[in-house]
Amino acid sequence: MKILRLLPLIALLALSLLLIAGPGTRLELWDFRFGFSLIRWAVYLGLGSGALALIALLVKRARKGQLATLALALVVGLGTAALPLSLVQKVRSLPYIHDISTDLVDPPAFVAVAPLRADAPNPIEYAGEEVAAQQREAYPQIQPLRIDVYPSLVFDHALDTARAMGWEIVASEPEEGRIEATDTTFWFGFKDDVVIRIRPDGTGSVVDVRSKSRVGLSDVGANAARIQRYLDALSERMQ
Repeated sequence: MKILRLLPLIALLALSLLLIAGPGTRLELWDFRFGFSLIRWAVYLGLGSGALALIALLVKRARKGQLATLALALVVGLGTAALPLSLVQKVRSLPYIHDISTDLVDPPAFVAVAPLRADAPNPIEYAGEEVAAQQREAYPQIQPLRIDVYPSLVFDHALDTARAMGWEIVASEPEEGRIEATDTTFWFGFKDDVVIRIRPDGTGSVVDVRSKSRVGLSDVGANAARIQRYLDALSERMQ
């Protein structure tokens, strides 16, 4: 059947849509919403071609002489759909929040970053207890970092750690103990903003970090993971 010969092409088209969705958005060739639409079509086409290939493989007459072609469509089609679908499952398992902070009562405030977020869909203000309660349940490990070192010394290491993370430093205010930065995600190029606050804590220091996405309702756990990586790196640096 001629239609079966098209299945690998449809599967490869699905893979192509998946591969260009993120980079195209990052290069500003299209809006991120269009990028998400490309991923949806990649899933539809991948599942369709993979499912039809599987059915054909189960039918002796259909698979005759086309075993390799159908196997390619099956692997590429279902493989293409697998990654987006796994991300959907992850989104559903996490709260729809995109603003994570180690201090849920008095989150570090964005100052220098504020003008950069002027057109961002997500407002700069912290949403309050509703978000805080969801964070406590989903990410209980996100806590302030206490270090038995003076704030002025911690600040230098905190700034170096932020730079080592590959973040773009927006502001560095030693007198205020405040560092602001922007992290650009690898695939889609989303801009997420970070503010680090270092304050005295007895004879040592307490480090608080807040990370907030500019777009999207769910961050798929990205902000919590970013904060944890940063605090782990800073803690290791301070040893």
